[in-house]
Amino acid sequence: MNTKGITLFSLFGFKVKIDLSWLILGLLITWSLAKGVFPYYYPGLPTAYYWYMGAAGAVGLFFSIVLHELSHSLVARKYGLQIRGITLFIFGGVAEMSEEPKSPRVELAMAAAGPASSILIGAALYGAYYACRINQVPTPVTGLLGYLALMNFILAGFNLIPAFPLDGGRIFRSILWKWKKDLRWATNIASKLGSIAGIGLILYGIVNVVMGNFIGGMWYFLIGMFLRSAAHGSYQQVVIRNTLEGFPVRRFMNQEPVTVTADTSIEELVENFIYRHHYKMYPVIDHEKLLGCITIKDIKHVPKEKRSISNVRSFMSACGPDNTVGPDDDVMDALALMNRNRASRLMVVQDGKLTGMISLKDIMNFLAVKMDLAS
Repeated sequence: MNTKGITLFSLFGFKVKIDLSWLILGLLITWSLAKGVFPYYYPGLPTAYYWYMGAAGAVGLFFSIVLHELSHSLVARKYGLQIRGITLFIFGGVAEMSEEPKSPRVELAMAAAGPASSILIGAALYGAYYACRINQVPTPVTGLLGYLALMNFILAGFNLIPAFPLDGGRIFRSILWKWKKDLRWATNIASKLGSIAGIGLILYGIVNVVMGNFIGGMWYFLIGMFLRSAAHGSYQQVVIRNTLEGFPVRRFMNQEPVTVTADTSIEELVENFIYRHHYKMYPVIDHEKLLGCITIKDIKHVPKEKRSISNVRSFMSACGPDNTVGPDDDVMDALALMNRNRASRLMVVQDGKLTGMISLKDIMNFLAVKMDLAS
C-alpha cells in the first residue's frame, strides 16, 4: 500500500509518518474518552483529568499501532524486504512494503509478528495496571493503563480476523499458499474472504445507523468499505506481479528516448522539449554517454529572464540507483523502484550508456492488453 503523510520521526531506521486523517481520529478518540469512557468507568474525577486521560489515551494508542507495524517492518527487514516507512491513517496503520513476501514462511512470520507484539504489549500494560491497582496508584494512571492494555488486545484480536489484507488474512493466505504452491490462487481466496468480511461490516454498520447508533454505525460502514477495497486492491497487485514477473526491462523500454545535451539552454528545454513532449524528466547525454538527467522540479524556480542564459549542465541531477535500471533487470524491480520513489519514468543504462527509457504508462498498456487477451 502506498500512502503519503507527514514524517514525525524515525524508529530503527523506519520513517514514521502520519496521514492528516489520523489527526481527525486522534481528536475523536480524545473526545470520546474524555466525555464518555473514562467518566463512565471512573466517575467523580475533575473534568480536566478526563481530558488529560483522553489525550494520553490517544497518544498511547498511536504508539501501540506504531509498535504493531514496527514489528512487521523488523521481520520484513530480516527477510530482505524493503519497507519505505510506517504511516498511520484514519483506519489504523500500515507498513509500506514495496514488494510481496518471497515465500509462505516469510508471509507467516511477517503477519504473525504484529498481533504477537500487540498481545505482548497488552500483557505488559495489564501487568502494570494490576500492580497499580494493588498499590493504590491514583485512578488516572490506573485507568489509562487499563484502557491501553485492552486496546492492544483488541488490536491483536481484530487483526487476527482471517480477512485479507488484515494480519489474520495474510496468515490464512500463507497457509493456502503453502498448500497449493500458488500465490495468485491463495490471494484470490483470501481476498474474497476479506471482501465478504467488508460487506458484513458494511451491513452491520447500516443496521446500527437504523437502530440509532449513528457514529458507531458509520465507523463500521467505513471500515467495511476500506476492508473491501483493500482486499480487491491487494489481489490486483498480485495479478499484476504474476503477469509481469520474469519480463526484462528491455521488453518495455523505448530505445529512442528524447534526450538533451548539457549545453541546451533552459529556455530551449522548456519550449522545445517540455512543452512539446510533456515529459517531466529528460536524460542528459554526450555522444550516448549518460551524464545525468534534468527534471521540471530542477528548473521550475529559474526566472524566465535567465532561462536563455542558463544551461542544463548547471541544473541537472546525477544518475544513480534511484532513477536508473539495467536492460536485463526484472520489470517488477523497475515498478517497485518507481513506486518507491514516486517516479513514472526510469533511464535504462548499460556500461554507462543510455540504452532506453522505461515508463509506467508503457508497462500498464502492456498489462491491460495481456489481461484482455487472457480474459
